[in-house]
Amino acid sequence: MSPELAVLLAVIALFAGVGITAIGPGGVFVTVALFALAPLSTAEVAGTASATFVATGLLGSAVYFQSGEFAQGHAREMAIVLSATSVLGALAGSQLNLVLPERVFGYLLSVFVTTIGAVIVYREHVGLKPSNRLDSVPDRQRRVLIGGVGLGIGILGGLLGVGGPVVAVPVLVVLGVPMLVAVAVAQVQSVFISTFATAGYALSGAVSIPVAVLIGIPQLVGVLAGWKVAHLVDPHRLRIVLGAVLVTVGPLLLL
Repeated sequence: MSPELAVLLAVIALFAGVGITAIGPGGVFVTVALFALAPLSTAEVAGTASATFVATGLLGSAVYFQSGEFAQGHAREMAIVLSATSVLGALAGSQLNLVLPERVFGYLLSVFVTTIGAVIVYREHVGLKPSNRLDSVPDRQRRVLIGGVGLGIGILGGLLGVGGPVVAVPVLVVLGVPMLVAVAVAQVQSVFISTFATAGYALSGAVSIPVAVLIGIPQLVGVLAGWKVAHLVDPHRLRIVLGAVLVTVGPLLLL
């Protein structure tokens, strides 16, 4: 890997870290950058990205715990249920990735990135309101719903090497969870998704430690900055920009 490429990946990772704790979707940029630029196999892309998300999830969980988001509503319950159900999904997703042809991985990643971006832009443009609020749902139904969301997010995280927040935050917000609580809960879940996904890839030798360190350190710096941004700035415009960038980047992965 050339010094220029290493610097570029580190810069992308820094901004990705900001996105992780500011608005949720952010870590996907690391996966996209590794897939498009780094000399890694698709399994190494997903495995290496997942390894860095363990660290960002731990730090993100800590700072949001400090700022009090886990004391609101059912935040702790959501974090536990989402984390537990996402483990099975992450393990299944990581094993599925190992048997997928590289071109199929590219298509899946492209569709995933583009769809997430379109959903974010649409929601912000029309001011989409939640059709239901989790607080008003009976306890048993709420846990089943959250468990199903966690399982699906785990499969996507393990399969594509993307952290939980990129999917969990938009879904939880649509379900009526406050933005900062959704981001906080997603940090905890990402630790579990990423840990088990990384373990699955590591058993196959598909985790590049040098690359993980290269992009992991700036990501952690970005995580701290993103947490500050989330509490100081209205994230509406940031979400619009992020969604637009995702919609633009997604199709480029097929070139």
